[in-house]
Amino acid sequence: MNLAERINNDLKQAMLKKDEAGLRAIRAIKAAIIIAQTEKGGSKDLSEDTEIKLLQKLVKQRKDSLDIYKQQNRADLAVKEQEELDVIEKYLPAQMSDDDLKAELQKIITASGVQTPQEMGKVIGVAMKQLAGKADGKKISEFVKQLLTK
Repeated sequence: MNLAERINNDLKQAMLKKDEAGLRAIRAIKAAIIIAQTEKGGSKDLSEDTEIKLLQKLVKQRKDSLDIYKQQNRADLAVKEQEELDVIEKYLPAQMSDDDLKAELQKIITASGVQTPQEMGKVIGVAMKQLAGKADGKKISEFVKQLLTK
């Protein structure tokens, strides 16, 4: 079952349960899927990679909004963003633990032969492709910087 089918089923369930947070998040995902399918060059069936990127984009938007709302002391809006974030993250693959992520990044660094922080971009590019959906981009760049500056 692809993401669009799962979203449609989950949308029906959220409507029956009257789950407002779930409905908001699932509708946002459904809207993003429809936009991706109808945009120029898009296709009716999205690849799994495209679906993951789409979900990651939604998660990043929610996290950015959440940070802003916390800075502005808008707890009411921050709660809504957090609820949506929790629902959207359920559709992403499980995130790697910090230790597993560092181990994978060390393998990538060793395989690519990179030794200085100036070459960090090479490692991050490979890591983002290999670890798509499994780790946050900010964490990847943070850990690569740590590993290369040791």
